[in-house]
Amino acid sequence: MSEPRSAPTVGQVVLGKRLKDLRERAGLSREEAAKVLRVAPATIRRMETAEVALKIPYVQLLLGAYGGTDAETEAFVELAEEANKPGWWQRFHDVLPNWFSMYVSLEGSASLLRTYEPHFVPGLLQTEAYARGIMRTGSMGHTSPEDIERHVALRMERQALLTRADAPRLWVVMDETVLRRTVGTADEMRAQADRLLESAELPNVTLQIAEFGSGHHPGTYGPFVIFRFAVPELQDMVYSEYLTGAVYFDSRPEVAAYLEVMDRMAAQAATAQRTKEILRDFRKEL
Repeated sequence: MSEPRSAPTVGQVVLGKRLKDLRERAGLSREEAAKVLRVAPATIRRMETAEVALKIPYVQLLLGAYGGTDAETEAFVELAEEANKPGWWQRFHDVLPNWFSMYVSLEGSASLLRTYEPHFVPGLLQTEAYARGIMRTGSMGHTSPEDIERHVALRMERQALLTRADAPRLWVVMDETVLRRTVGTADEMRAQADRLLESAELPNVTLQIAEFGSGHHPGTYGPFVIFRFAVPELQDMVYSEYLTGAVYFDSRPEVAAYLEVMDRMAAQAATAQRTKEILRDFRKEL
């Protein structure tokens, strides 16, 4: 059996899709591919959907059956070995739920993240004190102080992607409610406002606030994130979180609906320049 793990890396997702494409181009069904490995067809499906890690001997046998050359097989194996390496976030496996492990993997590989947040500052833009306050409230006494600190450390480490050499573009639409909902002390909220202003100056970050005065908008049902990737094998994906978990959408009609909502909200929200003015005024009020 192939080895299961908590959540796939994006590399494994991409290679799984490539395996599927190669199989289909070779004109083989999953059942026929399974006979090559002497496994159940479900194992082929799980490899192609990245539900299991890619076993290198399996990959070599399959690529041979699919008509791959020695050079193509060697290149694919190198990619598989790299993709099978644990993501940095797996150091936090003790506090990281499986459904969010996938999120961190997608976040780190996306070229564009479009985020709508009606309740709190998005995690990538939070200060440490703000993040700690959110974690303490959200745990409702069920999470130990030590685990809360681990969650905060993970969140702070995630933020490094915004300033790395190949940083993705982050485009955030945030309700004014986020500013009016105090998390921590006035000093901590001032520091959070400063962090938002600093982030808004980054060339790859666009921050917009949906003011109360702009009225109702189509995204008020809940927070969500749209991921876009540079690799052709991965189409746009939507993440939507609820109290005890999350769902991921990648069907074209569902993603298109979220994209339309995000576009409408961005058009209705304050511009990036106006948002900076709102944040400066908010800071003065504290």
